[in-house]
Amino acid sequence: MKEVLNRKEAPPVREIDPGNIPEAQSFKLENGIRVYLIESGNEELIRMEFTFKAGQIKEESPLVSTTTNMMLTEGTENYTADQISSEFDFLGAFPNHSADKDTAGFVVYCLNRHVENILRLCREVLFSPVFPEKELDILMKKRLRLFQVNREKVQNLASDKFFESIFGESHPYGWQVSENHFTGISSAMLSDFHGKYYTPENMAVIVSGKIPEELTKLIELHFGDLSHRVPVADGPEKKPAGSNDRRFRIKKPGAVQSAIRLGKPTINKRHPDYPGLKVLNTILGGYFGSRLMKNLREEKGYTYGVHSSLSSLNLSGFMMIATEVNKNVTEKAVDEILKEITRLQNEPVGRSELSVVRNYMTGEIIRMFDGPFALAESFKAVWDFGLDNNYYYRLLEKIKTIEPDEITELARTYYKTDELYEIIAG
Repeated sequence: MKEVLNRKEAPPVREIDPGNIPEAQSFKLENGIRVYLIESGNEELIRMEFTFKAGQIKEESPLVSTTTNMMLTEGTENYTADQISSEFDFLGAFPNHSADKDTAGFVVYCLNRHVENILRLCREVLFSPVFPEKELDILMKKRLRLFQVNREKVQNLASDKFFESIFGESHPYGWQVSENHFTGISSAMLSDFHGKYYTPENMAVIVSGKIPEELTKLIELHFGDLSHRVPVADGPEKKPAGSNDRRFRIKKPGAVQSAIRLGKPTINKRHPDYPGLKVLNTILGGYFGSRLMKNLREEKGYTYGVHSSLSSLNLSGFMMIATEVNKNVTEKAVDEILKEITRLQNEPVGRSELSVVRNYMTGEIIRMFDGPFALAESFKAVWDFGLDNNYYYRLLEKIKTIEPDEITELARTYYKTDELYEIIAG
């Protein structure tokens, strides 16, 4: 019987609910390496991430962490760079390097039927790189040319200065890269960094997808025999320390736009106020319908886009408002941004606007767990901070229950305008 649609009545509105988030199964190899398995999906493929506490925070000078990570596939004790690339291609695998401020790693997407050969190759890449000088020279010349191109863009100048300002020029989170750093990297520096931080005690493995039955034994076979090394004494923890100056102007002759970066250091995911701060940030500039977008883009026409972000690092967190505007309206744009922050501190958010933000953020949480690979990325995003999926349940509960007066108090506590760093390049 053909269904008759009633177009006079709207379909029922149901509350979005992510349901139960799949938990990762955890076990240790004989040598102590922690492995996490997230079973999800029906396709015969998996995502394997090998992650190390080997991010930029461990560097003694800029570029060492990222270069070490990028060079892992440029030659090992038994394979040349071309052979490594050909082997991954032959096995139908897609490898990807990753290095950020706190961690570094290697991600491989592969078919289940080739998992043993992929694990063998990953073992070679991760623990037997030789950092050949020829490939290193080629890589650094490419990176230098890209750096020189990016230095012509005001948005990059402003962002670099922003991180230097809020974390300090002598801290790895904040120090600036110069052209000299690209020519000062040697193979010996990379070997030393790799030997210190690409170790079993610094390592974890996160696997998601349709997990093969034999995977546990295969990971033990290829990584369980790695011997422990003497832990590296890093010395006192490097604490970020922002600049005393909070306003910086970077002149770029000929630029038709100004890049604006406003923000400050703040709490990270470990703090109980963080979920509420995520809601506040979304209202301010965290989605396309945000207050900053409506003001600077739709009403004033100052910019194509403006965004406010809230990010977590192991030793800190930060909020940053970023936009590029016509140079003739730079100061007006800054004034409007500060006005929107002040409005959040003094006027309660309306119920209608809050309802829209709640729906948007709940939908984003659903998207974060849509499929096995998204599950792995969301798991690591909290695991890096010693948290688990309970963080997402707390975030969802805060989205559903936060009240306007709590948002106002968060804005007054964490978004004080006299504490904001203001960087303009152009």
